[in-house]
Amino acid sequence: MATELSEGEEEGKVTGGNQVLIVEDDLREMGKKAAWSVSSCKPGNGVSALRDENLETYWQSDGAQPHLVNIQFQKKVKLQLVVLYVDFKLDESYTPSKISIRAGDGFHNLKEIKTVELLKPSGWVYLSLSGNDPRETFVNTFMLQIAVLSNHLNGRDTHVRQIKVYGPRPNPIPHQPFHFTSREFITYSFVR
Repeated sequence: MATELSEGEEEGKVTGGNQVLIVEDDLREMGKKAAWSVSSCKPGNGVSALRDENLETYWQSDGAQPHLVNIQFQKKVKLQLVVLYVDFKLDESYTPSKISIRAGDGFHNLKEIKTVELLKPSGWVYLSLSGNDPRETFVNTFMLQIAVLSNHLNGRDTHVRQIKVYGPRPNPIPHQPFHFTSREFITYSFVR
């Protein structure tokens, strides 16, 4: 299931990529709260390379497709956005061309929520987890799995340089109708 894309782009296909990571202020990075694992990796190019904030390092798979990145949380979390850094210019046949995102309570009941084709991406690629229904703005899950189904130029192994997962930032004041972001506004948000 792919979300609607901007006019002129085909549904389920993503081109290009941003060189600078830009994320809305109402989202927070949730990857720090998760246990990360991969289906396979070359020595020195493991799961730590996905999370080291360095675009020069990468996870390199080692084995048959699909190549999997598993992101498991201790409690159910709301996830809204997955952002990958991939670079066709540097990685060529190692660059993913088709990705599936699955969610569930664990390995036993993962359901595919989105499949996306990447067309020679170079930079940060944004994959929204929201559904076709406007009320479905996030996925509530214990586990997220990113599966690389195929690579460009029929490559066997894959390179992914960074992965970030974002969820909605909780409102710091419960039952507050307005979402104040600065500490000063929050201080004066109540009438005495």
